[in-house]
Amino acid sequence: MSSPDAIDAVFVEFGHALRDVGLPIGTDDILTFCAGVNELDVTDVMDVYWAGRATLVRRREHVAIYNEIFQRFFFDNGTTGSEPVKKMMRASSNAGATIEVPNTEEGLPGEISPDEVKLGYVASTSEIYRHKAFADCTDEEVRQLRRLMSRMRVTPPKRRTHRMTRARRPGTVDMRRMVRESMRALGEPRELSFRKRKEKLRPLVLILDVSGSMADYSRNLLQFAYSARRANAKVDVFCFGTRLTRITKSLDRRSPDEAMRRAGESVLDWDGGTRIGDSLRAFTREARRSRLGRGAIVVICSDGLDRGEPQALSESMEALSRIAHRVIWVNPHRGDAVVYVPASLGMIVADPYIDEVHSGHNLASLERLANRLAKVG
Repeated sequence: MSSPDAIDAVFVEFGHALRDVGLPIGTDDILTFCAGVNELDVTDVMDVYWAGRATLVRRREHVAIYNEIFQRFFFDNGTTGSEPVKKMMRASSNAGATIEVPNTEEGLPGEISPDEVKLGYVASTSEIYRHKAFADCTDEEVRQLRRLMSRMRVTPPKRRTHRMTRARRPGTVDMRRMVRESMRALGEPRELSFRKRKEKLRPLVLILDVSGSMADYSRNLLQFAYSARRANAKVDVFCFGTRLTRITKSLDRRSPDEAMRRAGESVLDWDGGTRIGDSLRAFTREARRSRLGRGAIVVICSDGLDRGEPQALSESMEALSRIAHRVIWVNPHRGDAVVYVPASLGMIVADPYIDEVHSGHNLASLERLANRLAKVG
């Protein structure tokens, strides 16, 4: 582990790199940046990114320059200088994945601008674990995978609203804006204006099976839910065995280990039996009272081994399909098969109401699921 002075030297060097390309950054700004990073997790690339963006960027037109220098400084394999510290930061990142940083300078709260930034993570030595099934991993490999999953960023799904906003690219002509601008210019037209539909985050609901038959996968799926919750405030997480338990607030912790511990304490039927139909019925009842899950992407993670009544599961899935925008089922037993045929009774009963079936048996499959969730809305 590098010393604090060596870590601070890297961030000072990054501030000088921004200054070299023309950003107005003073010594006090760099000191504020270093102090802010020291209060966060220096191995979390996103913490470093937002600390720098909040303290070193003052004008909106400088964001693109900041993003370019940040990616070149921390992700370029050919970087020199304090290389061990940069390797330490990159080693904690998710191998081969990308994260999308929304441009929060524009639009209303909760909206995503199309002008997003993609920062590439460099591949690490843990690449070999990505395609290994969780059930086949040793304890050390599972710990390594959970460290990688704690850095995973699940891009939230979006939906288009009926409201319109200004667009930079040619599209639908905004006649109202053009008329207003012409009136200000005494009737002389100036330039074409365009508009487009606004986009907002679509709610995401994760319902995780933590029964005994899912023991090899439940904690890894819970880690995936933790990453999704960190990326999007419109994420609700439930666990079920014989009863449904909401654990959303338990996952609102910066430390993944603390979040996992609090979630485990709140679920009383961990590694017990499975009653999928009764649990989903409890969820739909709650949804009718509080509009929870209305228009949401609902992801059910279960192997379909149900000890309850098939009729209860069928009725619950039918009610859920009417509430949700999409129902996605994650079954670790699917594996990497191209064509999936339901094998358990629970999957056969639920299949008519499922929009998509994905696997969640290894890290690579969860990364594919994360990429799919960003597009399914």
